[in-house]
Amino acid sequence: MTRALREPEWLTHASGAEWDAVIRQGRRASLLARLHYALQARSCLTNLPAAPRVHLDAARVIADKQAIAVRWEVGKILTAIAQCEAPLILLKGAAYHMAGLTAGRGRVFSDIDILVPKPRINHVEAALMQHGWVATQHDAYDQRYYRTWMHEIPPLRHIRRQSVIDVHHAILPETARLKPDPALLLAAAQPIPDAPGLFTLAPADMVLHSASHLFCGEFEHGLRDLSDIDLLLREFSAQSGFWEGLVPRAHQLDLSRPLYYALRLAAQLFATPIPADVLHAIAPCRPSAPHAALMHSLLQRALAPDHPSCRGPFSPLALGLLYARAHWLRMPPHLLAYHLAHKALLPPKQPG
Repeated sequence: MTRALREPEWLTHASGAEWDAVIRQGRRASLLARLHYALQARSCLTNLPAAPRVHLDAARVIADKQAIAVRWEVGKILTAIAQCEAPLILLKGAAYHMAGLTAGRGRVFSDIDILVPKPRINHVEAALMQHGWVATQHDAYDQRYYRTWMHEIPPLRHIRRQSVIDVHHAILPETARLKPDPALLLAAAQPIPDAPGLFTLAPADMVLHSASHLFCGEFEHGLRDLSDIDLLLREFSAQSGFWEGLVPRAHQLDLSRPLYYALRLAAQLFATPIPADVLHAIAPCRPSAPHAALMHSLLQRALAPDHPSCRGPFSPLALGLLYARAHWLRMPPHLLAYHLAHKALLPPKQPG
C-alpha cells in the first residue's frame, strides 16, 4: 500500500495479485479513497483494470459523501456555539476537509475534533447539548478520567444524526510527559478562507499535532495518519518559512521527539522530500542508538495495515509495547497504576 501511494503510476501495470493486496490493505488502512485521488491527480484512472477500479470508485463515493456530511455538521456546530465567545478551531480530518488541503481528499474518519479554550469548554459543552449532542460516557470514573486528567471532555454524540464530536482544550493530556502549551496553539490559529468563524491550527502546528497524536498514541490508523503527515509536509513546503520554522516550533511546543519520528518515517515510507538542513536540525532530538533501533523496529510493524499480508508474528508484540508506551507517556506512574487497576480489576458495572 505504501508503494501504491508513493508511486501511483506503478498500479497501471500491477499484476492481479498485487492489485488484490493493494485493495485489501487499502481498505483496512482507510486509504482507498486517498489512492483514488492520487491516481486521478496523475491521470492514471483510465489505465486501470476494471475490477480494482470498482473498489476505488466505491471508496471515493463514500469519502465524498462523508465530506458533504462533515461540512453540514461543522455548520451545525458553528451555529450551536455561536454565543459561546470561543473560536471554533477544527483539528485533524475535519480541518483538512474544510481548509481544502490535499490531506483532506479521500480522508475518512469517524468523528469531528475541535479545540476551544479551556475556560470556555463548559459553555461550549452546554451549548452543544442544547442542540442535541449528549455524552457518550456515563460511568462516574470515566467522567472523572476525562475531566480531571485528559485533554478533552467525554465524546458527544448527536441524538438524531449520531455524529460524534471530540471537544479538546489541549492536544495532549494534562498528565502527559510532553506538554505543548494550548495557548500557543490558540494564538497561532488561522482562519479558514471563505469560512467565517472557522479556524485551523497553523501549518507547522497541524504537522506537530498529527505527529503527537500518532507517535504518542495508538496505531489503529497509523499508516493513514503518517500519510496525512506526508501530504501536509508536501503541501506546506511551498509556503515561505515553513521548513525554517518547523523544528523551532517543535522545540517551543515540547514536541521535538514526535517530529523526529514523523520526519524519519515519512521519508522512509513515502519518500517525503525533507530538506537536509531540517533533518540535521531535528537529529539531536533522536533517542539513544539502542532506543532508536527498538522504536524503528516497533514502528515499522505498527504502521503496517492491519491485514495478514502485512502483519508478521511479532506485530502483536510491537503493538502491545507501543500501547504500553502510549499510556506511560500519558500518565505518571502512580496515576497509570491506578487507572489500569481500575480498568482491569474493578470494571464498571453493566446496566440492567
